[in-house]
Amino acid sequence: MATITGFDKLTKTLDEASRAFKELDGTITEVRFDPNDRASIDEAIRTMENAIDQKMDAFRSNPMVAQLIRQMKARYRDGILARAESARTCSN
Repeated sequence: MATITGFDKLTKTLDEASRAFKELDGTITEVRFDPNDRASIDEAIRTMENAIDQKMDAFRSNPMVAQLIRQMKARYRDGILARAESARTCSN
């Protein structure tokens, strides 16, 4: 007969991830930027990344949450850059 172990650790990881997901419910932050000013765009990205870090700080050691943090930052960064590009294109 085989013994399966590790469910306690998995349960803890999933419980922490669930709490982290609940923390992300709602508005994380609001950013405004000048699409023609790279420094303004970069500041908006930093503001967004800092807001995610603050909300997720308690869960950072959870591998599922750490991966989610990286993915969220990339997605929001790409979104800010795309909106800036779109705004520049529309204004020309």
